[in-house]
Amino acid sequence: MTLFQSIFLGLVQGIAEFLPISSSGHLSIFQHFFGMTEAGEVNVFFDVLLHLATLVSVCVVYWEDIVAIVRDCFRFIKSAGHPVPGGTRKAYTGARLLVMMFFATLPLFVILPVKDYVEQLYDSTLFIGIALLGTGAMLYISDRMPRGAKTAKNMSVVDALFVGVCQAVATVPGLSRSGTTITAGITRGPERQFAVKFSFLISIPAILGANILSLVDAIKENLVDWSQMPVYLIGMAVAMVSGYFSISLVKYISRKGKFGWFACYCGIVGAITILLTIIL
Repeated sequence: MTLFQSIFLGLVQGIAEFLPISSSGHLSIFQHFFGMTEAGEVNVFFDVLLHLATLVSVCVVYWEDIVAIVRDCFRFIKSAGHPVPGGTRKAYTGARLLVMMFFATLPLFVILPVKDYVEQLYDSTLFIGIALLGTGAMLYISDRMPRGAKTAKNMSVVDALFVGVCQAVATVPGLSRSGTTITAGITRGPERQFAVKFSFLISIPAILGANILSLVDAIKENLVDWSQMPVYLIGMAVAMVSGYFSISLVKYISRKGKFGWFACYCGIVGAITILLTIIL
């Protein structure tokens, strides 16, 4: 792998991982219509490193929230059995948020038995085109939803499970994980910024769990080229920086309630993909 390829793939990973445009759908489109088969043949070890780099981006952006979660969990354990002034919800908001993240992650385990079937959908550009239209429609709807008021203090388990089910569904190519979970959150009545925060926070266990397994397999199968580590590290740095700015952009757009440009983009790309599939 060249330095240019590492930088390019790191940039693509950082941007596509968090913007609501479906990175998996775009990868499949590039492979089928532009002959970029090498895009799908990235070294497994490097692919894992890029995902972990974008995970760092989430942790940096939401560092204060992560610290609050850890702090409140320790406070909750320390004061177990003792009354809490102001009520548990107010005193341990971070710990409560962690519980909601746990319930939102559970539905992902349902996908494991059908993982192979989901991966087969990457070969269907017709399905991906339709899914991109669905992503565009969801983003369009999210712009027109009334502003809610729920936060970690009053979010329910049902709210978390609903977002989690939508995250599990979004594992299919063409559906944006961030776009799907943000829209799902908004429909349940949370503040828009909290819906975005929750969407990115639940990506931490999802990304971490999936890629730790892949990392172990890559090392066991001797797929690690240690001589390429300097090049890999540069790609990771690019992925972290671009991921940071991508998350910041989504946060800014959510405050304005303007996902319209992404909705139009996904709609156009989805329609073109369907048309090309039919013609070719």
